[in-house]
Amino acid sequence: MPANTAVSFKLLNQDLLLLPQKAIFWKQEKALIAADVHLGKVGHFRKAGIAVPRDMEQSELTVLSDLIDEHKPEKIIFLGDFFHSDMNSDWDWFILWRSQFPKLEVILVRGNHDIIDDSYYHQLNISLHDQLLVGPFLMLHHPLSVEEQQTASGYAFCGHIHPGVRLVGKGRQQITLPCFAFGERQGILPSFGKFTGRVAIRSHKTDRIFAVAEDKVIAID
Repeated sequence: MPANTAVSFKLLNQDLLLLPQKAIFWKQEKALIAADVHLGKVGHFRKAGIAVPRDMEQSELTVLSDLIDEHKPEKIIFLGDFFHSDMNSDWDWFILWRSQFPKLEVILVRGNHDIIDDSYYHQLNISLHDQLLVGPFLMLHHPLSVEEQQTASGYAFCGHIHPGVRLVGKGRQQITLPCFAFGERQGILPSFGKFTGRVAIRSHKTDRIFAVAEDKVIAID
């Protein structure tokens, strides 16, 4: 099995490691940043009678555990849509996962799917925010408009739209890959959760786009 290949990216004098697991390791803060985990989505669909493979319900937590073991972060910042909907059996897996990392600071910036009562997060020592400024970066869930970016208190990191980049091969075959997209004042992260779709985004010439192709991150010129 080939080794995972991350890409180092310097932004505002901060060292970011763009990971093929669709997360960022911010070296100065010793922080993992991930958007749109959508934990509980498997349980949500199963409750609705939709058949979903059982091995998917723990996959995101397993990947998070592997990243913690590899990078030794002191904190994780989730950029919204951490738990997909209301409470279901997948929450029990999350309780067990959290107990394995009691010293890890966990921060959730609320997204539109984060509707579970705050008390459940507080019981697990998880802090909740609508937005959060950490160093030069403003942690959000929804992307800012161009006008909002001009007055924001920091460079925005967000998710929500599950960005992808459409690549066209020599034979005109097309594929859309999840991607990191960094503009002048805003960076959009791919969805961490596997059980999500993606949309092709429009990029400007000044944007830096990094596609995620299975086990590696690729800079798109």
